Amino acid sequence: MRKTGVILMNLGSPDSTSVKDVKKYLDEFLMDERVIDKPWLLRFLLVRGIINPFRAPKSAEAYKAIWWDEGSPLIVLSKQLQEALQQKTTLPVELSMRYGTPTPEAAYTALLNRMPDVEEVILVPLYPHYAMSSFETAVEHMKAAHKNNNYAFRLKVVPPFYKHPAYINALAESMRPYLQEDFDQLLFSYHGIPERHILKADPTKKHCMQVENCCFKASDSHPTCYRHQVTITSELVAKKLGLKKEQWQQSYQSRLGRDPWLLPNTQVRLPQLPKEQVKKLVVVCPSFVSDCLETLEEIELRGKEDFMAHGGEQYTYIPCMNTHALWVDALLQLIEETMDKDR
Repeated sequence: MRKTGVILMNLGSPDSTSVKDVKKYLDEFLMDERVIDKPWLLRFLLVRGIINPFRAPKSAEAYKAIWWDEGSPLIVLSKQLQEALQQKTTLPVELSMRYGTPTPEAAYTALLNRMPDVEEVILVPLYPHYAMSSFETAVEHMKAAHKNNNYAFRLKVVPPFYKHPAYINALAESMRPYLQEDFDQLLFSYHGIPERHILKADPTKKHCMQVENCCFKASDSHPTCYRHQVTITSELVAKKLGLKKEQWQQSYQSRLGRDPWLLPNTQVRLPQLPKEQVKKLVVVCPSFVSDCLETLEEIELRGKEDFMAHGGEQYTYIPCMNTHALWVDALLQLIEETMDKDR
């Protein structure tokens, strides 16, 4: 058996709710060429000249609305997940963020301090679905740090687990308690991405968003198609929960900019739903495994305000899996399966 360590990798968060720290975080995030995939100079002008100066103060206020005494919810919950996983395995488990801290180098160093002769590191990007602006950028960032520091150990990556039975079971069971009372609709709200990202990630260049019912027709594009993967997650979870097709729907949140993004848009749908006789709504955000700004402020707080202000009567937000026991078990299974490959 190789000496193996584990690194969990999540999105990241500002160090505080100050405008200065939020601006620093947003700069790193938005200057990522896989997030805003424009030429560097245009991206620089957009981010530092237009987006960040206006967005940072608003984002700082949003963070203040959901910030915990212990710090950023995403960071706190990620650390709790790390600890919960560590209790179930003898493998050393460390934590890294794509943006902010702890950095990949810090995670690698912490792992080496615990296991100086580590031979293999299993990287677990905490993104169930493949997208260039989430899973891909996290993996490439970690690979770059591995290469730049000439580490001797091998790096292996847990692939997107959007349809893995253990993940689907954990997600469904974490949701089940919130669906016991009467409701009109369950809304799966996924993080949105630009349509061009879907087209860029299609290796065939002729399937995604070009073939009718493309998400349900077998294609080599599916391993890197975000739209396909979130759709399959919804279908499998709904089936696991015994929901009929008319009991749930899917949308995409967190739009940035004016380019075409995946539709329908969550922020547009929420005020529309009461007019469609959806008075009792339940919302879940399966793009995220840890609660964060996009779930706690955008969906739980502002989403509820929008829905209720337009005639809604009952609004229930389902928390992310966070440290749910079945999710921790699923993580361990994903890690063990990745370890066993090539052995």
